[in-house]
Amino acid sequence: MTSKPLPLRNIQITDAFWKREQALIRSAVLPYQWEALNDRVPGAAPSWWMHNMRAAARVVAARKAGGPYIPRQKPRGMVTEGPSPAQADPNLFYGWVFQDSDGYKWIEAAAYQLAMAPDEALQAQVQTAIDAIGAAQEADGYLNTFYTITGIENRFTNLKDHHELYCFGHLVEAAVAWKEATGREDLLDIARRFAACIARRFGPGRERACPGHEIAEMALLRLYEATGEPEWLELANFFLDVRGTEPSTFALEENARRRKDGLPELPVTAERYAYYQAHMPVRQMKEATGHAVRQMYLCSGMADAARLNGDADMRDACLRLWHSAVEEKMYVTGGVGGTHVGEAFSRPYDLPGDTAYSETCAAIGLVFFARRMLQMDADSRYADAMERALYNTVLAGMALDGTSFFYVNPLEVDPAACHTDDRLKHVQPQRQKWFGCACCPPNISRLLSSLGAYAFTQSADALFVHLYVSSRIDTELNGGKITLDLQADLLRNGKIRLTVTDGAAEGVLAFRIPDWTNGFTVQAPGKEQRQEKGYLYLAGSWRKGESISLDFAMPVRRLMGHPLIRETAGQLCYARGPLVYCAEEADNGKLLHLIRALPQAEVRVETQAIGAISLPVLRVAAKRVPVPDAPLYDDWKEPEMTDVDLTLIPYFAWANRGEGEMRVWLHT
Repeated sequence: MTSKPLPLRNIQITDAFWKREQALIRSAVLPYQWEALNDRVPGAAPSWWMHNMRAAARVVAARKAGGPYIPRQKPRGMVTEGPSPAQADPNLFYGWVFQDSDGYKWIEAAAYQLAMAPDEALQAQVQTAIDAIGAAQEADGYLNTFYTITGIENRFTNLKDHHELYCFGHLVEAAVAWKEATGREDLLDIARRFAACIARRFGPGRERACPGHEIAEMALLRLYEATGEPEWLELANFFLDVRGTEPSTFALEENARRRKDGLPELPVTAERYAYYQAHMPVRQMKEATGHAVRQMYLCSGMADAARLNGDADMRDACLRLWHSAVEEKMYVTGGVGGTHVGEAFSRPYDLPGDTAYSETCAAIGLVFFARRMLQMDADSRYADAMERALYNTVLAGMALDGTSFFYVNPLEVDPAACHTDDRLKHVQPQRQKWFGCACCPPNISRLLSSLGAYAFTQSADALFVHLYVSSRIDTELNGGKITLDLQADLLRNGKIRLTVTDGAAEGVLAFRIPDWTNGFTVQAPGKEQRQEKGYLYLAGSWRKGESISLDFAMPVRRLMGHPLIRETAGQLCYARGPLVYCAEEADNGKLLHLIRALPQAEVRVETQAIGAISLPVLRVAAKRVPVPDAPLYDDWKEPEMTDVDLTLIPYFAWANRGEGEMRVWLHT
């Protein structure tokens, strides 16, 4: 049974925790990011987004006035360093080649916020951004500030590395969200014109190509579902079908550049491009590999294509990639991508905590993939992983005040090592105000602002509750309109109550049975009950005033890693409900590696203020190994450990109380 997300305008999130997060996005994060996009945040790395849009607009205007416009700048690889924004040349391109995407993600997040509640000031800012984008678009629809400024004749010559189709994908996602939120089609028209420009060059019977950094695939499929225009389905299918086939389009691109530089050509086989997930045809893929964000975005596009095309072979590939990414290569916090070398997946069961990359965007990509797998098949394992990633790694990517961010999400941190050891230079013990490569902050904003689209999906006769987020939901079952009030507070307990507050309908309400519970009770008088693939299905008539309740036991869990994960051998971590917990120096002092967990010790659940928010914490008896006055190596003897009262906080809340050590996995 396939399903689709409910429109955000049909969902009003009332959950105290998540409403705070969404309000924080609106009141603090989006305004902060708007200032960052305009290079007005003191002490933060410049974004160059608005600068580049305006510079490109001048090029386009000059060309329209009779040109030709002669670029004053030669492209220099992936990034062009710049001076301070105040000293920048207004006609030059600065920043990464994919810088355009940052603003598109900001617009998408703002659109989701506007879908939930109007905001004239925010809408005016978005309109300013859209006007800047429109002014930077070429007459034939092409839109990419890097090539417009540095040389339009070079466009589409390096799809492997230069992210034109990646930026296009984020533009489409923003345009559809803007249309759904406001009814305005100005940005959608811009996106369609760019899509048509791409389709004139690439597609069946035309030039072969595929994106180097995936997202265009799922964006085109979203554009198809939003408009019903079949050419976007055709183009998305084309990009997926070409990927990993021979001769490799990436090798052909490289050889064209090598011929120009007088260098010998390379083999056109695909196997060299595993980093880009272009080493074999997508339907043959078995292992999550290469750049983790790209892999998750590709999987998301594949899942959408499998659903929309009824493609069983594509679906089977998605199942294999899910198993690889989630059951062999996912951190306990829901992060994916174990190595900083290439921001990539490593081999199965290689999950180091201190050198982990676990990029915030990769966890967000896992959420995207999970929701799309749920749309094909309501299987609780997808929602379990989605929830794990969301409550832990995704939330950890943003400070509790919304003004600083993590790109990398380690599971163990020693600040002294981070500051002095080049092997850990990618790990930051404190969140940063902004990044030159700032993909993660706006990605967090767009996901959290569209949370309702991940919590609930619907078929013609069934509403699926995947995430227990308190909400008011307007929906239809078999043509009958009803309004539902869902009450939950997963940070504290597993009690769920759903009430029909208006209307009447016949149909099914399906509730996920979380993997963190060891039992539950249900009160649903008069409803037919069945369980399938980790969901409880309640069928019957639903009338105003009716209510049902679920109570999921929420024990404190002591988790151990698979025996093949070398890094977690002899260690455990604590979890309760959707939250994974960690020990932090602020509560437990330094040298956290000397703490020894006692697996049988009773755990107390208490509440503690961290920053401006009260959160559930765990307190449990543990031991600490003293630091003796001893030689570097000595004869083994049982250490005389001291008793300590260990405090554990939700992983997402670490690094909000100053710099200090942190550990998720504790020695036993």
